[in-house]
Amino acid sequence: MLPNEEHQADAAASASMSASASTFSRVGLLMYTFLIAYASLYPLSSWQSKGLPLLGFLFMPMPHYWTGFDVITNIIGYLPFGALVVFALHPHLKGASAAIVAIFCGMLLSGAMEAIQTLLPNRVSSNLDFLTNITGSGLGAVAGVLLSPYFLEHNRLLRMIRRSWVIPDAGRGLIVIGLWPLAQIYPQAYLFGHGQFLPILSHWLSDWLEQPVDLLAMVRSHIHLTVQEFWLAETLITACGMTSALLMLSCVLRKQAPRTLLLILLAFGTAAVKLLANALLFTPANALAWLTPGAEGGILIGAMMVGGLAFAPPAAQRRLAIVSLMVSLVAINMVPANPYFVATLQTWVQGRFLNFNGAAHFLSVVWPLFALWFLLHPMHRMKK
Repeated sequence: MLPNEEHQADAAASASMSASASTFSRVGLLMYTFLIAYASLYPLSSWQSKGLPLLGFLFMPMPHYWTGFDVITNIIGYLPFGALVVFALHPHLKGASAAIVAIFCGMLLSGAMEAIQTLLPNRVSSNLDFLTNITGSGLGAVAGVLLSPYFLEHNRLLRMIRRSWVIPDAGRGLIVIGLWPLAQIYPQAYLFGHGQFLPILSHWLSDWLEQPVDLLAMVRSHIHLTVQEFWLAETLITACGMTSALLMLSCVLRKQAPRTLLLILLAFGTAAVKLLANALLFTPANALAWLTPGAEGGILIGAMMVGGLAFAPPAAQRRLAIVSLMVSLVAINMVPANPYFVATLQTWVQGRFLNFNGAAHFLSVVWPLFALWFLLHPMHRMKK
């Protein structure tokens, strides 16, 4: 290849990477905004007006009782938001202009969340929270401006990964895949059993109709499982959840990518997050409580399925990932909770981690929807 042709190829690759990075950032920003909203308004129930103006918190005295933990978590929570806004604006807006827009967006989002919290009896709007959230957005914006040249412009490692490891427009899928380990943080009745919508829908219907509605009881009224059937249900849910996530990663990888290594790293990284989350949320003695005989069987079956299909055509991997997700969604919403899990859950004290647990719950519930959105998107279905 002539020097001029090589330079043109590198320029085209850089432009492609920049556009893909922007797509990655914009999708990430959208998801992270939903995450902040859910965490700020969790548990989204018992809405009522307290007779206070929505923006009244701005003019109230600073709270007398606050902790360093609250300040730090508010700042850290908005750091990624500020950075993602800067990344999402690239390459149309850079530098100080992008940072100013990011800070303004953080101010709008935080102000909206604090105003809406006025309608929730179990949440307290605070101008201190508002200010610390803006501070977090500002620090994130500065970090985004400083890191943009390394992540979005002239990073050889990212360029090599983009050209050699993943298919074009893989950014959306990589975000969804990256959220899968984080979705394990919230305690689940069954390993990899995401998407339990019925309890949330029951809550919303109960508030709307002003009478108790239990969709879970309606669906499960005629389902009575034995110990062996609980074991089989957990095996099925675990196997389908694991298969869908790993095949999602596999179908965005090129043939020359270290596929086996990347799949193993994702599986072990997810298990490590689950282990650490259980140890922190419950006790170190319960760190491996999720590794039940049913879960072990599901992991084994899932590993066999992924191993057999890791080098299948991407279209086949995508279809099986969709089927696995749908089977897991149906099963997790129909099978009663494991009594052992219910007993373990009673030792969980959320305390000051309420916002964090709300965000983790959001991820656990909606991750299958994100995954289905990616797998069913026309643009991604055409990738071979």
